[in-house]
Amino acid sequence: PQVALRNAGDLRSLAADKGYDDMGFREELRAEGVRPLIKHRVFAPYDHAHNARIDDDLYNQRSVCETVNSVIKRSYGSAVRARAWYRQFREIVLAAAVYNVEQAVKQ
Repeated sequence: PQVALRNAGDLRSLAADKGYDDMGFREELRAEGVRPLIKHRVFAPYDHAHNARIDDDLYNQRSVCETVNSVIKRSYGSAVRARAWYRQFREIVLAAAVYNVEQAVKQ
């Protein structure tokens, strides 16, 4: 949530799994002009209705991201060695950049 809110100016929508189902987080995203595409955890019948209203085409793009994240973790390992959050973020960005370069070279 911290990275998403920090970069909210660059986002139009944010797709996330049910682990990010938090009303406060949704409200903060909306206040920043970001459309939250986060499935509701089902505790009541109206949660099914909330989930039915999510744009499936946009939400299903999340599976593409999850696939890439899985490939990166299997290729480079899932451990982040840095302790400070900004260094952890840098490690993740560098791993994604290396993955993108490898994909470009393969083509």
